[in-house]
Amino acid sequence: MADPGVRISAREAIALVCDAFTEHELGEVPPAGDGPLGWEGYGAARDRAARRTGSAESVVYGEASCGGVPCVVLSFEFGFLGGSLGERTGDRLEAAYALARELRRPLVSLIATGGSRMQEGMVALGQLQRVARASVLLREAGVGHLAVLRDPTTGGGWATLGAGADVVLALPGAQVGFAGSRVRPPGADPAAYTAEGQLAAGQVDDVVPEHALRDTVAFWAGALGGGDTAPAAAPVPRALGAEVRLPRSGMDAVEAARDPRRPRAAAYLDDYFTRREPLRGDRCGGDDPGMLCGVGLHRGRPVAYAAQAGTATRPAGYRTAARVVELAGRIGLPVLTLVDTPGAANDAEAERAGAGAAIAGLFGAIAAARTPVTSLLIGEGGSGGALALAAPGRTWATPDSYFSVIAPEWAAAILKRDPSRVAHTADQLRLRPQDLAELGVVRGIVGPAPH
Repeated sequence: MADPGVRISAREAIALVCDAFTEHELGEVPPAGDGPLGWEGYGAARDRAARRTGSAESVVYGEASCGGVPCVVLSFEFGFLGGSLGERTGDRLEAAYALARELRRPLVSLIATGGSRMQEGMVALGQLQRVARASVLLREAGVGHLAVLRDPTTGGGWATLGAGADVVLALPGAQVGFAGSRVRPPGADPAAYTAEGQLAAGQVDDVVPEHALRDTVAFWAGALGGGDTAPAAAPVPRALGAEVRLPRSGMDAVEAARDPRRPRAAAYLDDYFTRREPLRGDRCGGDDPGMLCGVGLHRGRPVAYAAQAGTATRPAGYRTAARVVELAGRIGLPVLTLVDTPGAANDAEAERAGAGAAIAGLFGAIAAARTPVTSLLIGEGGSGGALALAAPGRTWATPDSYFSVIAPEWAAAILKRDPSRVAHTADQLRLRPQDLAELGVVRGIVGPAPH
């Protein structure tokens, strides 16, 4: 393990996460002289970097095994001109993406870069377009991409390889941001440019300590590479909790779903999965802790999940769930969703953050899902904010749940009814699990035994 603050080499990073690695070489001819711009001293700097690092360029790539899962791995050599991207770097990156696509193996990128190589000017910057195109081809082929952000990951390397990956992990304390430390505005908050700051802003899925990195990378390699072109649907979870009787009235159903002692999403996920890893953030600057997303192992099989945790769901939560559904469809994983929210957040901040568009996006993602989605209503099903997460024709309910077009209190208020008639309104809404089954809103009511 590297000492804190010490930047490890490209091959040391590979050894940190891989069981085996076979390096590929392109056999390219290094640029003569001082490069496309004739930058004085550039050729000599390259020669010194090559002697110091043992690499002909700032990227090493090849075939690897991570936790027994065959992968393609690329790793940046920060000691080679700050891990910068030049034209020959672009050749290697493009070759790594193509190899992953050809072999249909997940791509694992171990990134440490200061950005594009200024000694090659716009020729270097143009490599970002090559990486973007390679990333599109990888996605179209249904091959997953995992990025691990080392220190630092800045500039175009962050804005293409890092931020463009399907799953983004970061090492603690790593500098992560489009702006490097020498080009930020005066007085900029340094915390915003860290792995932890990017996690809070919804740009990173998890910050993983170095000692846990090998195991975490192996998990994601298996999840991203173990999908099926026609996956079977995820089994429906069993109902949790001691209370299994059906509610007698509409308000009984509402009160049971709102009971603070009722099992919530985290309990259901822990009961269903033997292991799970998070997918966090909407990649638009937001993260909703009330929407738990990720991939877990159910009976040894990877299943993607999106679960409401009983709070009003924020726009970032809907966008994150849509991201998970899209990813699962592309790499061939089934999806499990757990519905439990009093409704979508409707404060001014949520409106400014695009609540309507975010909800529409999730409705669309589930409607267009290329993989089976299984949904279980485990508590409150508050209006469209809950329905957006429910799979049409593949939604079940627990005995302590309800689904309603609107909360009975709000329905009574809109109808200008006396508060004493809220219970009657709840009955009229037919929101109990058994009502939902009779109406065809849910396929059935699950019990405590596995369904």
